[in-house]
Amino acid sequence: MQPLVRVIVTLSTLQQSGICYNTRMTIYETSFETFDNDVLARSYEIPVLVDFWADWCAPCRVIAPVLERLLNELGGSIRLAKLEVDEGENMKLAGHYRVRGFPTIILFHNGCELGRFSGARPANWIRHFIDEHVDLADPV
Repeated sequence: MQPLVRVIVTLSTLQQSGICYNTRMTIYETSFETFDNDVLARSYEIPVLVDFWADWCAPCRVIAPVLERLLNELGGSIRLAKLEVDEGENMKLAGHYRVRGFPTIILFHNGCELGRFSGARPANWIRHFIDEHVDLADPV
């Protein structure tokens, strides 16, 4: 029987081997179980918007492509974590953050909530919201 061997692979090793691994995912899913790491911890590195949404919610479906386009325009200077409130124990997070309607978008930076809004909004409104709370040229 072979002993267990722990292998540590660095990003440069993956790149050298031809494996493409995206550690800078701009938009990703999060959950009750992974929220602390996906959002709070990551927000110390870069601002994170959290989209509290539901599959049955029409305004959630309207704002999703608006957020995606805006994040692409911002070129990786902010992240978007999507939290489907009806999956698993995700509604506990909605309760913890006192989310009362969907979609609700909350901006986190340095582990803290900086601001929030509810409902579908146009991209220029969302960009202004972000600019009011963080300097994307120097988010630290």
